[in-house]
Amino acid sequence: MALGAASEPITAPLARRLAWVTAARLGLLSLLLGLLGLLNFRAPLAWETFTIQTALVTLAVAFAVTALYAALLRSGRHMQRLVVLQLVVDPMLWTVIVYLSGGPSSGATSLYGLSCVTGAMLTGFRGAALAFGTGVVCFCLLLAGLWSGVIPPPPDQPFYVYHAQSDEWLYAGIVHLLAMFVVTVLAGSLAERLRVTGGQLALAEERADHAERLAALGRVAAALAHEIRNPLGSISGSIQLLRVNSALSREDQRLCAIIVREASRLNDLVTDMMNLARPQRPMLACVDAAATAREVVELAGQSGRAVSDVFVHYEGSERALITADSAQLRQLIWNLVRNAVQASSAGSDVTVTVSTDPLRGDAELCVRDQGVGLTEEAKERIFDAFFTTRAQGTGVGLAVVKRIADDHGFTIAVESESGHGATFTVGLGPLAEMPVGTPVVREERRTLFPNRA
Repeated sequence: MALGAASEPITAPLARRLAWVTAARLGLLSLLLGLLGLLNFRAPLAWETFTIQTALVTLAVAFAVTALYAALLRSGRHMQRLVVLQLVVDPMLWTVIVYLSGGPSSGATSLYGLSCVTGAMLTGFRGAALAFGTGVVCFCLLLAGLWSGVIPPPPDQPFYVYHAQSDEWLYAGIVHLLAMFVVTVLAGSLAERLRVTGGQLALAEERADHAERLAALGRVAAALAHEIRNPLGSISGSIQLLRVNSALSREDQRLCAIIVREASRLNDLVTDMMNLARPQRPMLACVDAAATAREVVELAGQSGRAVSDVFVHYEGSERALITADSAQLRQLIWNLVRNAVQASSAGSDVTVTVSTDPLRGDAELCVRDQGVGLTEEAKERIFDAFFTTRAQGTGVGLAVVKRIADDHGFTIAVESESGHGATFTVGLGPLAEMPVGTPVVREERRTLFPNRA
């Protein structure tokens, strides 16, 4: 027999919801059995009567079916089939109770609605509709059987209860079916709303946890930036002065170049952590994305592996005016190019493309590499903070890219197959029609309850 557990959210895993339903079913059956015992204590029942014996057999079958449900649930397999089995079998058991307690005039017909609520709780509107359909079929078959005489009334029940006028049967049947329909619609709609709201709540909780982690990172990054950048600046300055000394041998020059490169990498890491932990509101203006991309490509070609074994080049439009924060757009492109270079094997190319579509009136940035590619799992998490596929990676650079894209309203996607490189595509939004550098005021969305944070 079905029973909805109001305290269990519709967004909980299906196995957990089934466990709640099974436990509630056991509780209800135990309660019904206890009521029979209480009635017998107050006034001894005629246990040999048809109604009492059928009720006990029905309860025994219900306990056996519940034990079967529990066994299937424990196996952890075929959960969807178990839901269908419950929503089909339970209304049949309810029909026996309705038959024993007065047929069309029985108040136990409300228990069909309980199955509809349970179906809504388990699988949403589909489950409620399945329970409703099964209940309607069972109830209508019971009415037709009693009306035609195919199903005789219980011999120990009053004759007049099961032999009402046709209009009374019709009225009772319509009322019960209408009540079942209303319960199904309400329960199904509520279940769908809870599912959507629960998903939004889970997303909000995830964002809150993410914000909390970033706040903690911000405090650590601020302290690290102060402690690292000062000695890092001294190291970089000293090495630059040392490199101009003509007395250095070729090996000493090579070692100095390594120090400069690693110091630059450490400075990039500190910068990424600061950008991720303490995001700044974009100062929007008209920016030439194509010119910015070419500048980043030129700069990338003069540092790191791009100097030696990875070729970075630009393709695409000569001009692409968009609305963005110039510094943050440069950071976004730089991080994508740096990630592509780090993922590339020796001798491969990294292609940066900015294209415009006059028909749609928008611009798009693509950064394509020929590296090892990404698995499906990696593509799902590639923009998560601190997730990385490289042994020496930090998982910060692409998280900064995602944060900048979100702040600007850009779309970002990645296409990749393991072993076949990756392509990062950023939708840069509509093209702008104003001189480069013209500031743009972002329109604020006004709501009934403004954010007071």
